[in-house]
Amino acid sequence: MKHPACALVTGAASGIGRAIAIKFSREGWSVLGVDLNADALEETGQLTSGYSGAFEGLAVDITDKTAPDQAVAAAIENFGRLDCLVNNAGIGFAKSAGDTTDEEWDRFIAVNQTSVFRMSREALKVLPENTGSIVNIASIAAVVGLSESFSYVTTKTAVVGMTRQLATDYGPRGIRVNAIAPGQIETPLTAERIAGNPRFVAFNVDPIPFPRLGHVDDIANAVYFLSSDQASYINGHTLVVDGGWTATNFSRRGYEM
Repeated sequence: MKHPACALVTGAASGIGRAIAIKFSREGWSVLGVDLNADALEETGQLTSGYSGAFEGLAVDITDKTAPDQAVAAAIENFGRLDCLVNNAGIGFAKSAGDTTDEEWDRFIAVNQTSVFRMSREALKVLPENTGSIVNIASIAAVVGLSESFSYVTTKTAVVGMTRQLATDYGPRGIRVNAIAPGQIETPLTAERIAGNPRFVAFNVDPIPFPRLGHVDDIANAVYFLSSDQASYINGHTLVVDGGWTATNFSRRGYEM
């Protein structure tokens, strides 16, 4: 029996990760969702229930050394294969270097960087040659510096570096590795910061030459594209999805003058 293609998505319990899981399920893929929040993972599963792709959740801390083995084994056990790894899980809200403690630095490294390495290393053992893929979620912080975001910028820049190197080393096997660099995405937290933080708006919203923020589905669609046959010759690329924030010299206040 031939099993449907399978995607393993980390951070699948909410936000962008949940949208990615739903997108793959809608397209008929089986999805193994990984997250620390078991209850929210169950909610993601409920949201995929109307689509043809099956969903299974695995509640595990991705910084645990055993997490990659557990996740890949669960994908194989439940769905018989693994075709795409989406390294989405991550943390933000960093500080300037001078205000960052060793503990905060270590946490950013563990979640945003080491987990991507370990998950990729384990997935590469089973991803099929010529069709397998990895999509890493980086950030516009990997393209330009962001004010008072040292650990976040550093670790997301590392994600882009890992993407290029994995593409170099595993491209000869036909396994593609790409990244998405999301800009400002509309979430309840973003809405709260826009409403109460003019500085956040000035730095992160006003420079977008587009009449809206990004939606989680914008990122999910880009991830699915990079994992699909339509992107079969795209390898080692970081796709920026930010409404033009990093590509332009734009000011909404100036535009409205």
